[in-house]
Amino acid sequence: MNNHVEEKPVTNIKRRDNHEGPKYHFITYAVSMVLTFLAFIAVLNETLNKNFVVFLILAMAVVQVVLQLAYWMHMKDRGHFYAITGLIVGTFVMFTCVIMAVYWVWW
Repeated sequence: MNNHVEEKPVTNIKRRDNHEGPKYHFITYAVSMVLTFLAFIAVLNETLNKNFVVFLILAMAVVQVVLQLAYWMHMKDRGHFYAITGLIVGTFVMFTCVIMAVYWVWW
């Protein structure tokens, strides 16, 4: 008696997506360098309104944070639910602490 069972070849193997490589890292790095250069130019330009410069720097900082988290920290990929949740909760706690500190000092 032969107990050998003939196995069928597996054809539905799920392969991982190709890694995006360093392409997006280089693009993100270049965009970050351009934003940093623009921030320096805005600060050195004495003709710009100070409030506009502060708003511009904060806006560019938010763009850089999003790019860094998405492409360098790979938060755009699946499987980062807890890390993203931690960042959101941490941001909420930080803003709450800043608001309470301002409230405590000014009133």
